[in-house]
Amino acid sequence: MRFAAGSLPGVPRRRDVLPVRRPLRRLTQLTMLFATADERSGAPIACTTSRTAAGATMPTAIADSDVLLVVDVQNDFCPGGKLAVPHGDEVVAPINRLAGRFRHVVLTQDWHPPGHRSFASSHPGKRPFETVAVDYGQQILWPDHCVQGTTGAEFHEGLQVPNAELVLRKGFRPTIDSYSALYENDRETPTGLAGYLRERGLRRIFIAGLAFDFCVRYSAEDAHREGLDVVVIDDACRSIDVDGSMAATRQVLATLGIRCISRAAVA
Repeated sequence: MRFAAGSLPGVPRRRDVLPVRRPLRRLTQLTMLFATADERSGAPIACTTSRTAAGATMPTAIADSDVLLVVDVQNDFCPGGKLAVPHGDEVVAPINRLAGRFRHVVLTQDWHPPGHRSFASSHPGKRPFETVAVDYGQQILWPDHCVQGTTGAEFHEGLQVPNAELVLRKGFRPTIDSYSALYENDRETPTGLAGYLRERGLRRIFIAGLAFDFCVRYSAEDAHREGLDVVVIDDACRSIDVDGSMAATRQVLATLGIRCISRAAVA
């Protein structure tokens, strides 16, 4: 089975691709953090890139109104974790270096209670990566992961971002999964991040982390929907790639005009 672009189980199809302004909502759970380490050469860039007339990739200068969003760089998403993203730990060192160049950095943290609805273990007879119907659509069932208070929910020990201004926890509501950093998977419940960014005057968001085809993708889509300028740092992400989800993500980002750049293009 392969998922059509924009229709991964667990996230209802977007009604439109136009920016939608929503009223300011109270921020959800917030904490502060630190926590970084190794690197590799860049992955291929797809999506949409900015190029000069000669065909070279144009550098993207960081401004004071930019923010780096670091998505879910947690132990359970790295090798050896309960829901390991292949080579997930390879994003740590690049993100450390990128974070030091941004004035504003936000980290997200998957933070599920035991028995979360998205866990296969909560559905007798079901296995991880099967789907079930829930009130907000089809839900992929995951292995238990990023359970509150466990080592798997902690940030990767190599992640060193002492300049992070905010840590936003998501997925803590027992009956709703949460891929996006801006909205829960019911597409109605905000995390408060959009309001935080508006109040701070942060208008462009650079996104890196795990996983490219789930939490990074839906964070990018929702930030675009909120009227923000969105840039995905492609080679500072890694994918799970469930049934073609990586290709679907690239197609959707390209359709929305969301730029994917390499970290070398961040000037």
